[in-house]
Amino acid sequence: MTLATKAPITDEDFKKFQEFFYRKTGIHFDDGKRYFVDKRLQERIELTESSSFRDYFVMLRFQAQGEELQQLINIMTVNETYFFREEYHFACMVKSMLPEIASNKRPGEPLRIWSIPCSSGEEPYSVAIYIQEFWADIHKYDVEIFASDIDTLILEQARRGVFSKRSIQNLPPHLLSKYFKPLLGGDYQLQDELRSCIEFNRVNVTEGIDTRKFKKIDLIFCRNLLIYFDDVSRRQAAEAFYDALSPGGFICLGHSESMSRISGLFKVRKFQDAIVYQKPFASDGEGR
Repeated sequence: MTLATKAPITDEDFKKFQEFFYRKTGIHFDDGKRYFVDKRLQERIELTESSSFRDYFVMLRFQAQGEELQQLINIMTVNETYFFREEYHFACMVKSMLPEIASNKRPGEPLRIWSIPCSSGEEPYSVAIYIQEFWADIHKYDVEIFASDIDTLILEQARRGVFSKRSIQNLPPHLLSKYFKPLLGGDYQLQDELRSCIEFNRVNVTEGIDTRKFKKIDLIFCRNLLIYFDDVSRRQAAEAFYDALSPGGFICLGHSESMSRISGLFKVRKFQDAIVYQKPFASDGEGR
């Protein structure tokens, strides 16, 4: 064991890192996450052969290309997901949101959906499967699905489309056999055709330069991300999503999240299957 791993992360060290990581990602680690953060910092201190936290932190802050920051982001972010998670949103998508969105489009016009954070891909691939299986008008529109995450390693995993039994446990058997093939070792490979219809890219939702490239989005899935943000970062993310959405576009949040407590930019829409949030049309006299 190296000397670096024996030196504890002090309270002052933790506070410095806490503030730095928040500025870079919008993610706030409170004291309850101290063990989690310390353990991963110690891992990176050792792997980079830094002599101390101070030595490591100087390198982290001033590294020109930010490679170490990305490595740290990759191990600090949580990726807990599976196919058809919170399925009521997908049901609401095909029964209510997509028909309403399509009513304001011409046949053949692009219909854009954005999954962020997409983690290892289960959410955007679930969107694609659900639309293909349950939306009768899919062939009338050019559906584009974008998937983004701040974690570059998890994005590579998503592109490969290989999933464990746990990831696919909620899929009906007929959909599993239709879209996946079993691999040696018990994993499942998603079919190439479905993988090719998702565009994956790295995005930090608190960086305007990352989110500004997303325009005229009709539906956003941003579930269980904002719970890791403080009020300032949540408001910043809400404004980024507002700017990305077309008027009348929808955003779905996780079951414990509420846009109404974050921002007044959106109006609440209560459908049969789910409560979602909508960017008002200019004629609604709402929003900014």
